Amino acid sequence: MSRLFAAALIAALPLVSNPACACEEHGSMGVDIIKAQHSHSAAPTTVKAGSLAIEAPWTRATPAGARVAGGFMTITNTGTTPDRLVGGSFPLAGRFEVHEMAVTNGVMTMRELSKGLEIAPGAKIEFKPGGFHVMFLDLSGQVREGQPIKGTLVFEKAGTVEVEYRVAPIGARAPAGAHVH
Repeated sequence: MSRLFAAALIAALPLVSNPACACEEHGSMGVDIIKAQHSHSAAPTTVKAGSLAIEAPWTRATPAGARVAGGFMTITNTGTTPDRLVGGSFPLAGRFEVHEMAVTNGVMTMRELSKGLEIAPGAKIEFKPGGFHVMFLDLSGQVREGQPIKGTLVFEKAGTVEVEYRVAPIGARAPAGAHVH
């Protein structure tokens, strides 16, 4: 397995553990690790572009020397015609790709969606670790926790949309402000 593929796979994988929420609202049901990723006061960011709503774009911090990172968000199409995410940009990345991870016959695979990903009318697509995601390849620098990074998403119909990725800790399952249970 090439080092680039291995790093890309690790960047897009979900964490194996699923710590229970340890916030005051839900009581101490598990480990306190999630407290660093969890805040009820942080509102998710939503960007609208035509009939599309892009909610809470985020990425994970990377260790020094990492060459890839994954990007995650939710995209909802409230319109009556489909649109397609075909690309984007991330200032630290030499390349930006739309990817899908899936488990087939017990084997996890990751592949680039060379034609992008269609967002059908009424569809809500979650880009998350272990599923659909965007890949930031050939990183020129470290993605640092807590330092939001502006980028773009490019759609066939909605065009180029500016977004700001929140940066969660290395290995996070979700950004700060998201509820993970």
